[in-house]
This record gives sequence, structure tokens and C-alpha cells, in this order.
Amino acid sequence: MIRVALPGHLRTLANIDGEVKLEIAGEVTQRSVLDALEGVYPMLRGTIRDHVTQKRRPFLRFFACAEDLSHESPDVPLPAAVASGAEPFLILGAIAGG
Repeated sequence: MIRVALPGHLRTLANIDGEVKLEIAGEVTQRSVLDALEGVYPMLRGTIRDHVTQKRRPFLRFFACAEDLSHESPDVPLPAAVASGAEPFLILGAIAGG
């Protein structure tokens, strides 16, 4: 069971309270987690990654085990602690401004 923590605006959009728990068949990667998340919560399609290119949206960041994975390939396996559910896969909204 994979745990996913979403930023507040995406939890509100999907009407989620707290972390999301997902079953992932096969290898646990950013792509497989996001595919499963969008499958269960279709209203999130296009909010985390682009519909066509599947690239991460500019103001979102991905973290696992205190490491920024935002620029990693979406097909690289996530850390074992995330795959086992011991640690969550974090999707955070980046803060910008001046």
C-alpha cells in the first residue's frame, strides 16, 4: 500500500481528507503512483502533470524520504520505504513570489 500526501488545494479538489492510500501493481515509480492516483481521482488529471506530455506541472514538487525527486525520470523506482508504505510520496505545491 503506497501513501501519497497531496497539497491542500488538490485535496480540496478531490474531496480528500488526509493521505491517499493506493495499491500499485508492479514497480513503484512516480509514473505508476500518478497513474493510480489519477485513476482513483480522475478530477486530478491534468493538475499534477500535463495531459499530453505527462511532465510535472511547474509549481509542484515530488519528494520521497526527504529527497527532492522532481527532476528524476518518472520511471525510476521510488525508495523502498515509499514502496512499502513506511514513508509517504509527497506532492508539494512550490511557493513563488517576490
